[in-house]
Amino acid sequence: MQTNQQFDLAFNLLQNTGTNLFLTGKAGTGKTTFLKRLKEVSPKRMIVVAPTGVAAINAGGVTIHSFFQLPFGPYIPSSPEYQGGKQDFKNQFRKDKINIIRSMDLLVIDEVSMVRADLLDAISDVLRRYKDHNKPFGGVQLLLIGDLQQLAPVAKDDEWNLLKEHYPSTFFFDSKALSESNYFCIELTHVYRQSDTSFINLLNNIRENKFDDDTLYRLNQRYIPDFQPDERAGYITLTTHNYQAQQINNRKLAELSGQAYTFSAEINNDFPEYSYPTDDKLTLKCGAQVMFVKNDSSPEKRYYNGKIGKVVFINPSKITVVDKEGNEIIVEKETWNNVKYTINPETQEITETTSGTFSQYPLKTAWAITIHKSQGLTFEHAIIDASAAFSHGQVYVALSRCKTLEGLVLSSQITRNAMISDGRIEAFTSSVDSRRPGEDQIRRAQQQYFTELICELFDFNNLQQRLQYAAFTVYGNLQKLYPELSVQYSNTRDVFRSTITDVGERFIQQLKRMIAENPDNYLHDERIQERVRKGVAYFLEQIDRLCTPLQEASDNVEIDNKEVRKTVTNAFNKLNEDLRIKLSALQGCKDEFTISGYLSAKAKASIEQPAKAPARKRSERSSKQEKQEISTDIKYPELYARLRQWRYELSVEKDLPPYTILQQKALIGVVNTLPVSGRDLLSIPGIGKKIVENYGAKLLEIVDEFKRDQ
Repeated sequence: MQTNQQFDLAFNLLQNTGTNLFLTGKAGTGKTTFLKRLKEVSPKRMIVVAPTGVAAINAGGVTIHSFFQLPFGPYIPSSPEYQGGKQDFKNQFRKDKINIIRSMDLLVIDEVSMVRADLLDAISDVLRRYKDHNKPFGGVQLLLIGDLQQLAPVAKDDEWNLLKEHYPSTFFFDSKALSESNYFCIELTHVYRQSDTSFINLLNNIRENKFDDDTLYRLNQRYIPDFQPDERAGYITLTTHNYQAQQINNRKLAELSGQAYTFSAEINNDFPEYSYPTDDKLTLKCGAQVMFVKNDSSPEKRYYNGKIGKVVFINPSKITVVDKEGNEIIVEKETWNNVKYTINPETQEITETTSGTFSQYPLKTAWAITIHKSQGLTFEHAIIDASAAFSHGQVYVALSRCKTLEGLVLSSQITRNAMISDGRIEAFTSSVDSRRPGEDQIRRAQQQYFTELICELFDFNNLQQRLQYAAFTVYGNLQKLYPELSVQYSNTRDVFRSTITDVGERFIQQLKRMIAENPDNYLHDERIQERVRKGVAYFLEQIDRLCTPLQEASDNVEIDNKEVRKTVTNAFNKLNEDLRIKLSALQGCKDEFTISGYLSAKAKASIEQPAKAPARKRSERSSKQEKQEISTDIKYPELYARLRQWRYELSVEKDLPPYTILQQKALIGVVNTLPVSGRDLLSIPGIGKKIVENYGAKLLEIVDEFKRDQ
């Protein structure tokens, strides 16, 4: 890949900081090339999305709506009653999708010029739900790629009537979440598509809304009324509306003599129609002008996406195309993949998998194409009809598709009225320079990122809150049934604060000072690394000492009440989940702290494991389960085991849940009070006359046998 200083700066920013980046640049400056390179070499866990199906396929990603499962329609901030006309879509995510989101480091949004502000806020809300709720976009780093002087986002009148109460414009930079974020802008300036300096300057004037008389005069020199192109040159007409392109292509195809052949695409599994890269029913004739819609996957690289040619031979099983240089290309079917992101179960890495395929000849009739669909393509020769331009950026996109001014023909003169501009874009564009990072800013951002991550490693406040909530839940729901467990949670919470959370706070302040004292070499400062190693060893030991006994005691809890069981299990699971993530992060840094090592360890641990349910009904246990360590709240564990076995066997015999025979609190009451009469049984919570009548004699018999055995 040809590199330049701006490429290197952007890559450094994405690799070594957590700062968001808007990567922009004129048409043909290599934005797509940069993305492809980034996907190949970046160590961060990355997801690529785009606003349209075709853009997503071209970027090697997925659509925004499909990945984030967002409804089509306006997203009104803080208004759950209206989200695209659908009620509450929060519960639609599968566990594998949640795991991907939770372990994501970097979100790339390609063609961001077409992304509306409300859509960006919807993305932020989803990420906040599963990542860091307190940070825009959940703390995920953003790479926004696009050119605001190209195609703009679309909002229908009824949609804008809703959105204008919340947004000054539909452009992505007016997103509320983005306005809360710190982000840099880097503009790629080296144009690879055009080499003619005069033409580049002309395009720059149009892009920057500087179309003076001289610019219009030079441009309209290319106006040629009733132009009849040489068919061998492969001119393509760019239109503002789809129906115009369809009319031209249908007319031209009908004018050709000879038999028409229709080729059906082979579509497997999940490949939505809006992502089709060409016609699923492709009709061609000999003599048809066609455009390749994919880069040649063969080693010969005979064609590229946007290359124009002419069909010179066709039959039901073969198509031959000749390009303008006279090269014959025997066209083979190509396959497009619909990408799906999954978690590799072995490596725990985010992996691109194929959820569906579309196989077809990589061609489409190409006497005409819309300006919208031409975005990202390059043509040697083009006829442009921009007289009906209706949105910002259309004229610029059309003109910048051409390699040279000489290869461009205007079918209608361009006037100032066709140059539709938007004041919001001009204002934002003028601010891009102020957001361009200098070397000092990059260094500060790198140091800040390193400091944030190393401090995050030793920040135990979130775990402290989880422990506090679990202690509160146990006290409120299990204090009578398991009083010693409640005391154990309270004591652990207090000791955790003094020996872990508070120590972590002091440790963080010490690390901050050490990093600040060595701003030029903190990454390789052995004193910092040695301090980290000692800190990791200390906290791993303390967490194991405090939390392992707590988890073991929690594993033995049994609760009959369904709602209480759900509440307690949720508190236990959240505590255990955060413990697992923190322990994994600490283990990953026990020898050395590096940004990539820490991010990898934390991300892999963030992938949700099958939830362990410490609070269960007796009926959910296997009859072949291993012997358990009985909770210390039970005075006579041996009697407890005998009564549980009796209850279980009777429940199997009667085909009833065990708790309907004797509730857990009643069972523990029998164990701890050793009743000798029916009156004693009736004094135990959870035991009534019916239980005494049905099972009283057996309960007293089991208790008596236990006492005789002692």
